[in-house]
Amino acid sequence: MTTSRRWPVISALGLIQILTWGSSFYFLSVLAAPMSKDTGWPLGWVIGGLSLGLLVAGLVSPRVGAFIGEHGGRPVLAFAAVILSVGLTVLAMAPNLPVYLGGWLLVGLGMGTGLYDPAFATLGRLYGAEARPAITTLTLWGGFASTVSWPLSAFLNEQVGWRGTCLAYAGLHLGVTLPLVLLVIPRPPAHPVTRSAGPNPVIRLAGRERHAFLLMAGVLTLGGSVMALVSVHLITLLQAHGVALTSAVAYGALIGPSQVGARIVEMAGKGRHHPLWTLTAAMVLVALGVTILAAGLPVVGLALILYGAGNGIYSIARGTVPLALFGPERYAPLVGRLARPGLVAQALAPSLGAVVLTQAGADATYALLAVLALANVALALSLWRVR
Repeated sequence: MTTSRRWPVISALGLIQILTWGSSFYFLSVLAAPMSKDTGWPLGWVIGGLSLGLLVAGLVSPRVGAFIGEHGGRPVLAFAAVILSVGLTVLAMAPNLPVYLGGWLLVGLGMGTGLYDPAFATLGRLYGAEARPAITTLTLWGGFASTVSWPLSAFLNEQVGWRGTCLAYAGLHLGVTLPLVLLVIPRPPAHPVTRSAGPNPVIRLAGRERHAFLLMAGVLTLGGSVMALVSVHLITLLQAHGVALTSAVAYGALIGPSQVGARIVEMAGKGRHHPLWTLTAAMVLVALGVTILAAGLPVVGLALILYGAGNGIYSIARGTVPLALFGPERYAPLVGRLARPGLVAQALAPSLGAVVLTQAGADATYALLAVLALANVALALSLWRVR
């Protein structure tokens, strides 16, 4: 498929990613407090719905990847739009906390079938070894998810309340996401780029490939942990080092533009370098950012710009490195298998971080972040030896 014919597909997937991230992963950043205040449900349990959803997403991701490898991503993404709409409707109508948490089980299923990893697998199934530029461009779209969804969620909450906001997002999935999938996302080629024997080939890895897979899984686990810890606890950690609340929020706002800027730089490279360079650079930038924060140096803005840039191109690397390491034939199922540890880590890390923060203090939490980030640099460097 020519580059010009890919743009509608990538753009449609980009809009889908903005709506999917905005109505799931970023949803509670704006609405958790109004939900808790309106219902009287403990804030910890309200936020715990997202952890529950991420666990579900992690559990289903290997099967999702295997399905996309055989049948393409179109039916999976269509299912995600429908199940997200149903889950958000359950949240909107929830009369009590158990029903609310049940709604997050459905939203989690939608996350596992609709976020980056299924989208990456879809592109890999469509474009094979030439999917890297499409994956990079898609992450650029995804970088605007919080920029779009946070103001939209805040506006909708003011106009129609948090329940109405849930219903509005449910309607957007049925009225925008689902038609985009059905009308723009094509069916995959009749046969994979390189097809293994049998209708459902078992993906077996041995030797260097297995070593590379385990290292990449470790990178995604530590990367997901650091991202989740920073996303949830950053403002509290900054305040613990004497940064005023308004300044902490302003510093945090630097992360989004830094992510997008770094992705633009990566796009400008047009794939001239091996994706492991992107992964290594991402881990080094993240480690520099969190280590500067942990050291308490008076350059908080620089630290968060470095962290944001690293996190931005990390999103690209998690899609492009497996394609380079394992090839297009096995890409979709392996991306599904690799997604599980990162999603589970994102689900558990905020709660574990809260325990460390409460029991040992902010300095210990900063130290934990630095250790995790530096360990990830070591894992990324180790991948060079087994690629």
